[in-house]
Amino acid sequence: MRALDIAGTGMQAQQTNVETISNNIANMSTTGYKRSRAEFQDLIYQNIRRVGASSSDTGTTIPAGAQVGLGVKTAAIYRINDQGSLEQTSNSLDLAVQGRGYFQVQLPSGQLAYTRDGTFSMDNNGSLVTADGYLISPTITIPNNAQSISVDQSGQVSVQIAGHDTCRTASAGHLHQRERSGRNGAEPVHADDGIRRCHDG
Repeated sequence: MRALDIAGTGMQAQQTNVETISNNIANMSTTGYKRSRAEFQDLIYQNIRRVGASSSDTGTTIPAGAQVGLGVKTAAIYRINDQGSLEQTSNSLDLAVQGRGYFQVQLPSGQLAYTRDGTFSMDNNGSLVTADGYLISPTITIPNNAQSISVDQSGQVSVQIAGHDTCRTASAGHLHQRERSGRNGAEPVHADDGIRRCHDG
């Protein structure tokens, strides 16, 4: 019956692989989503005949042993941080990061977290927030009399403010980006919001 147990580990591994692929397909239209890839390892092997063991009283040895593998296991599910395609929108607060950077946001607990989702909007105080209402860190507040908003390639946020006779340009803040190295530097805050909390804070 051990053969069924070994085969069962293969079925579980394939189920994990299919679920990972299915999740990638389901999130094809999710802003800032990074696809995942499952990787697997074989389990330990059981020696039936050990190579080099004596096979007779005359000193002959076994040239090739016999080992039986006990199956497979999921080793890791990696997030692939390749650059996705950029889509033009009509919202001046829809932003994207080119490269390996992340937008820095503040969780309700005060802890910093990071996201690739640049779908921002303003809350009741005029502060830039994510789709889930998390504040951009450091906080960027847009004045009530701002007529337009622009963000340059360095992340500098500028606004056009209406005056009595003319408009003037003012700085509203700077979007901080952080580059995460490696594939295991962050874990999801929630399962579906694209926000990631870093292990090192």
